[in-house]
Amino acid sequence: MTVPSRKLRAHLKRGGLIAYPTESCYGLGCDPRNRSAVHRILKLKQRPQRKGLILIASQYAQVARYLKPLTSSEQAKLQHDGAQAVTYLMPVKDSAPRWLRGDHDTLAVRLTAHPFAKQLCRNAGSALVSTSANRSGKRPAKTYAECRRLFGNAVWVLRGQVGKRKQPSTIRAWADGRILRK
Repeated sequence: MTVPSRKLRAHLKRGGLIAYPTESCYGLGCDPRNRSAVHRILKLKQRPQRKGLILIASQYAQVARYLKPLTSSEQAKLQHDGAQAVTYLMPVKDSAPRWLRGDHDTLAVRLTAHPFAKQLCRNAGSALVSTSANRSGKRPAKTYAECRRLFGNAVWVLRGQVGKRKQPSTIRAWADGRILRK
């Protein structure tokens, strides 16, 4: 990854939006702690807040602030399954913001193994919002050029390689493992 950590962190701290490669498509992201940045993503996507968003992270510590505590074996499961592109709907602390979880008492979380996205979270020093780079209901962007065409200068599009997955991440309920999106 060629994006300097300092530049990325400053952009995110100012409420900047980014587009970046993930396991199956480009994702739109921002600092999940920045309410106005999250609302700008929702507006760009034409997505209602009530649906909630996914957070990606390189490690559990980056999402722990939002979630009810996990044992070390549960953290290991989250890490292992993230490598399989599994996103879990996790029970949240009361303090988890509505602008991330929508109308739910869970938050969608994936500990990504995608090299670019994982390094991006490391460089940002935090979890990132990760929603597909598209308008709600439309096909997600798979390339840098598509993202530039879709979002222009409203989003800092980072160059990188999208993973080989054909479908977005599987979404499972943490409580019972039930598959909600395959």
